[in-house]
This record gives sequence, structure tokens and C-alpha cells, in this order.
Amino acid sequence: QLQQPSRRVISLHNLFDMDACGRQVKNVVLYGTVGTGKSTLIKKMVVDWCHGRLPRFELVIPFSCEDLSHSHAHVSLRRLITKKYQHLRDVVPVLEASNLRVLFILNGLERLNLDFRLAGTELCCDPNEPVPPSAIVVNLLRKYLLPEASIIVTTRPSAVRRIPGKYVGRYAEICGFSDTNLQKLYFQMRLSRPGEESQGCSSAEQENLVEMLSRNLERHNQITAACFLPSYCWLVCTTLHFLYFTRTVPPSQTLTGIYTSFLRLNFSGEVLDSTDPTHISMMKYVAKTVGKLAYEGVMSRKTCFSEEDLQQCFEVEMKTESELNLLEVFRSDVFRFFLSPCVQPGKEHTFVFTIPAMQEYLAALYVVLGEKKTLAQRVGQELSEVIGKVSEDVAVVVNIISKVLPLRFLPVLFNLLKIFPRYFSRVSGKDKDAIAHTMAEELFKEEDYYNDDVLDQINSSILGVEGPMHHPDEAPDDEVFELFPIFMGGILSRRNRAILEQLGCSIKNLAAFEIAKAMKKTVIRKGRKGLPPSELMDYLFFLHEFQNERFTAEAVRSLRAVNLSSVKMTPLKCSVLASVMSTTCHEVEELNLTSCNLDSGSLRTLFPVLLRCKALHLQLNSLGSDACKEIRDLLLHDKCAVSSLRLANNPVGEQGARYLAEALAGNRSLTQLSLLHTALGDPGAEAIAQHLAENQHLQELNLGYNSLTDTAALRVVEVAKRHETLDKVHLYFNDISEDGKRALDSLRMDRDGVRALVFLTAGTDVSDYWSHILNVVQRNLPFWDRERVRQHLALLLQDLESSRSQTANPWRKAKFLRVENEVKKMLGKLQDGTL
Repeated sequence: QLQQPSRRVISLHNLFDMDACGRQVKNVVLYGTVGTGKSTLIKKMVVDWCHGRLPRFELVIPFSCEDLSHSHAHVSLRRLITKKYQHLRDVVPVLEASNLRVLFILNGLERLNLDFRLAGTELCCDPNEPVPPSAIVVNLLRKYLLPEASIIVTTRPSAVRRIPGKYVGRYAEICGFSDTNLQKLYFQMRLSRPGEESQGCSSAEQENLVEMLSRNLERHNQITAACFLPSYCWLVCTTLHFLYFTRTVPPSQTLTGIYTSFLRLNFSGEVLDSTDPTHISMMKYVAKTVGKLAYEGVMSRKTCFSEEDLQQCFEVEMKTESELNLLEVFRSDVFRFFLSPCVQPGKEHTFVFTIPAMQEYLAALYVVLGEKKTLAQRVGQELSEVIGKVSEDVAVVVNIISKVLPLRFLPVLFNLLKIFPRYFSRVSGKDKDAIAHTMAEELFKEEDYYNDDVLDQINSSILGVEGPMHHPDEAPDDEVFELFPIFMGGILSRRNRAILEQLGCSIKNLAAFEIAKAMKKTVIRKGRKGLPPSELMDYLFFLHEFQNERFTAEAVRSLRAVNLSSVKMTPLKCSVLASVMSTTCHEVEELNLTSCNLDSGSLRTLFPVLLRCKALHLQLNSLGSDACKEIRDLLLHDKCAVSSLRLANNPVGEQGARYLAEALAGNRSLTQLSLLHTALGDPGAEAIAQHLAENQHLQELNLGYNSLTDTAALRVVEVAKRHETLDKVHLYFNDISEDGKRALDSLRMDRDGVRALVFLTAGTDVSDYWSHILNVVQRNLPFWDRERVRQHLALLLQDLESSRSQTANPWRKAKFLRVENEVKKMLGKLQDGTL
């Protein structure tokens, strides 16, 4: 575990019980590092009291020490209470006189600088006497003001010693979810609760999600250690909601937004040390120090850090006294929030980031904030500021000298004054180009190609990897840091910059604009190159996280072909694709969504994108009749641009064929339709034949491998023969007899007839499309019934041998032999299992 075993577990309701010596406890200090749940526990305490579950106290009065720290005017305790809680006006006058059991809650004591010396804070026992807010707190804790009142103080570990021990009756530390069962209970309640967040996910999906997460926790791996902090449990659940429950277009959240909000929840603009004169915000300090460690780890492909790495990163040997004090506060209050001991065997003395993606987020923040500067850029920025200030003072001197010097010398003097600030600001300005260059280079890093896309990586880091785990002695897979550039883009979005501004990490609008401008050419140029599907999904996700419509529109306009084949298109990924592509209205030449786990809901989400695609590949997606209904609506839309639609290897069935037939009747754009191996049967083919006459644009129709008999095949070809534009009908691998073949062949012989691709032969010659048919078989073999394919290939071989024997032309015989050899080779590989 990350924390030391506690001496004794105590419940919230027993904090004010007698101590070991039998004395009544009046003052309790409740401490814990960032993220352990101090504020949440206090909220629970107040809610418990409101519902009568804290009978020890008749009145609870909570105060935020952050609010008190911002108030410098003298005020009495009575006025302080009535200002915040107006409904207590009648109760406050009797606080001191009556025996009312009161509990004061002082949340976040580290925000206040308390001085318990009499010389620093005078005694005050009158609730009506105006004194500084810090003096009220000190006198309450001294028991000089309202001595019978109970007080609970929450604070970070570094500020515990600010209250002298003689004024504290009990110290209690919040240890978070040290028990895995508590973590599981939290996840079960959060992921399974009914409400708006869970409406998009069925109860079965939610149960499966909780089960997968529980199994991963039982392995006692890094996520188990991380989730001892309740705030990280919140992050895990929020990320899972984002990954699984997103059903809107565009998504209401971004991954970067989740991590930024998470940091705001835990740090909310806190300063690292209120006693330090610099008043550096905690988040700014983390970005400068931990961000540097994270960035160096990303650059060197490292996730485990030794003590030496930490010493070097925090530059302990180069620190001044005040900097060392800040570092000490950071180590006691914040360090465990970001870094924890590694639980992997053999790496016990190293540290890892509590949540892996946090390393990439902080590395991105480090770069975008401009902390990654060369020495020239750092010196340049400082000098340009100094010389700029000096030149302002010198301007007064110049006005005096101008009365003495000749006017022709004045321009020379002004140029001398301005040359240095201009030069050094130019040097420091290159920082924006460096940031843009880092983002573009990391986004298109070729060594990361062919990895799973980032959303799948996030998913597996939380839910674990199904299947056997790596043996400790085996070399782990190379670390992949594809989230790093995506977080950089997300941090630059307007919403996240506004949140980071509240945390003390300022990124100016102009800086974001300059980074985007410097990055635009590189991103668009490299985006035009054919990226592997998973990398293209990462690129689209980056554009979504960037949340810059103008930038995204220019980048997407250059994407004429979008290939996402074999990418598991979850509802979130469909939403991201729809969101990014909706920034423009240009036609897409080709959208390949083969084997992407699509369903009818996915097609609904992608509807606006599908409308603009000329060639649409939807093979191998388990699209049934419900999905065909969506495709019908798509093809009947007046703005539909789809000219080629491939639905091969989908369970379309008879009902689906009826929907598609209706679409054919009213569509004006489709020229090619592939329904290869879609379980149409004779009824489905008949439905298509009925509506085919009403279509006037279709040129090619593939009905291969659909168990069609002679009647249905002849019916389709007869209708096709009278069609104005239909030129080619694919009917191979159907249950067509020899008589049926001859009938189809006679239709083909008519000069005005349609070309029906049924067998590898065309009378006493080889079909012109024999290689096309064999290629289709080879390409689809992994998804077809191998025994049935073997039977069909055997029939094709018999047909070839029969046709060869009927021709006397030696040239044709040679062609037949060549095709026969190809079929025999395929049959041999099929029997050996090598195909």
C-alpha cells in the first residue's frame, strides 16, 4: 500500500470520543494529502448532521479557510456567522449564553497563516469584538472564544504543525480507499447508478463494465494502488463514462477536458505554500517540476523513475533555501498524488505515475506552458523584459537630451535602445514554433504506427488486457505515448485554457493562435499522407480535442479518402468522426468502415458524414435489417452522394433486402451495390428484382453467395436486361443448376443483354472475369463457410474441365488449363489449411 498502516481506524462519528486519558476531545485535526477526500468527508459530515445522523451536535457551522484568507477587514465572530448563514441571526446571540452543542468546521487550514503567540494574535473572548478572521480562528482553537464549542480542522500534512499540539485533542489521517472492496463498491455505485450519465448504456453493459474493472483490481496491479485515492476513482469512472456512455454528436466532453477538470477539482487554484512570498500556485509548480520529469520520460520512452531521476529533475542541489522549503511542502502534500511506488516485481524501488495517462498530460502541459525552453530563450525573455523597462525610464532622459543634441542623432539613439528588446523577443518568440514542431512531430511519429488507437489504450489501461498477462521475466512491449500530442492539442482549446488560468497556469490567446498557425502547415501536409487506420483515428481524435473549428476544417478538407477499416468504432469514436467531419461540407471520395463493429446506432450517428461519401465500404459489420432501414433512409435522402455501396458479409436477410429494394427505387446516385454473402435467399433477391425497374442509375449489382436458385437468378437477370444502365450482375457461388446456367448464358448472348457473372466459363471460352471471381473468393475466405467454398470450387473445376473438352482451339485450351491450375492451387491450400 502507498500509506503506512494506521494505528487505529476511527469512524467519522467517533472523532470526538474521549481520548486515552479519559479527557473530552474538543479540537480535532483531520489531515491528508491532496486527493484523499478531506473536502468530500466534510460535506458528508454536514449532510449527515442535516439528516440527524450526527446527534452529538445541535448546530454545525462550516467555514472555508480559503474564504477567510481573502478577507482582511476586522469582523466579529457573530457578524462572520450571520453574513454567511443569515438564517442563524436568532441563534447567534445565545451561542455563548446557552449550553448549545456547536461544531465549527474549518476546511483547508493551510490557506491561513496562523500565529498563536500572544504578541502576534491578541486574546479575544467576545463573539461581538471585531478582529481579523485569522484571530477568530486562533482564539477558537485556544478555547478562549466559545470554550465549549467543538472544532474540526482539515489540512494538508505540511500545515499540521501550524497548530501547537497543546491545542489539539486528536489527530486523524484520511487514508483513502486502502481496502480494494471499498474501491469496488465505489465503482459499482458510480457506474451502475441510474441517471442521465448512464442512459446511453444498457444495464448489461454497465454490469460487464463493473465486472471487467473488478477483475483488473483483483490482480493488485498499479491501478489498485492508484485508486486508494478516491479522486482517482472519480477519474477512472468519469473516463469510463466518456468511453462508453457517450451517445451525443458532438461529444459534450473531451478527454483533455476530463483531466483538466480533475486537476481543478483537486487543486482549485491552491497555492503550494501560503507562507512563501512567491505564492506560486500548486498546479504551476507541478507543471514546472513533475511536468519536466514526465516530459523527459516521454522523450526517453520511460515510465519508471529512480530516486536519481527525481533528484535530477527537481534540481535539489541547485535550490535556494526558499525553493527547498517549497519542495519539502510538495513532497509531503502532493508527491503521492502524482507518483507512487511501482508494484511490478523487480521494480519496487522505482516510482511511476499513479495513472499512466497523467504522465502524458503533465508532459503536454510542460511543453505548452513554454517551460521547455533553451537557455537563449530563457535569457532572451528575461533580458527583453529588463531592457524594455530600462528603455521606458530612458525615454524621460531622451526628452531632456533632445533639447541639447542635434535632431539627426535622435533616430540613432532610439534604434540603439530598441535593438536589444527586439532581438531577444525574437529569440524567445521561437518558443511557439518549437511547441508547434513538437506537437506535429509527436503526432505523426512513425515508430508509433500500427499500435492500437489511443482510446483503446486508455480503455485497456483501466479495464486491463483480456488474456494471459506478461511473465515478469519477459521484456515488456515498447511504451507508447500517443496521448502526449493529443493532450497538447486539447490543452490549447479555449475551455481548458480558461480552467488552467484558474489553476495559475496561464496560456494567452495570442500564444495559442501562434502555436496553431505554426503547426497548421505541418499537420495538413502530413495528414494528407495515407495514415494506417488506427493512426488516422488518433489524428481525428487530436482534431476533436483541439476544439478549433477553423483549424479542423482546413485539416479535414484535405482528407479525400478516410480509411478506418478494422478500427473498433465505439459510439464515442463514431461521435468523434461525425464531430470532426461536420466542420466542413466537402464530398469524401471514399470512406472505408470495413470490419468496424458498426450497428444501426453507429449509422445514425454517422448519418451526416455518410451522406457526403461517394464510395462507402460497410463490409463485415453484422449489419442486419435495422441497419438496412437506416441505409434506406440514407439512400433516399435528397442530398445523398453515395455512388458505390459495399455491404458484403453482413446478415442483411430478407427484411433487410426489402428496405434496400425500396432505397433502390427512389435513389438517384447509386451506381454500384455489392450484396455479396448477405443471406438474401430467393425472397430477398425477388424483392430487389421487383423494385429494380424503378431505378435508373445502377450499373453493377453483386448478389453472389446468397443461396439463390435458378428462378430467382433468372428473374433478376431478366429485369436487369431491360434496365437502362445496369451492365453487370454477379451471381457466382449461388445454387444455380446447369440448366439455369445455360438459360443465363443465352441471355448473355443477346447483344443488348446484361453481363451475368456466374461461372469461370463463358460458353467454350474462359470468362473475362475469372480472376475477379477468384480474387473475391480469396479475399472473403476467412469469413465464409470453408466446406461450402470447397464444394463450389470443385463444381467450378468440373465446369472448366467440361468446357475445355468442348473446344478444339489450342489457345483457349491453354487459357482453361491456366485457370484450372489456379483453382486446383486454391483447393489444395484450402485442404491444407494454409489459405
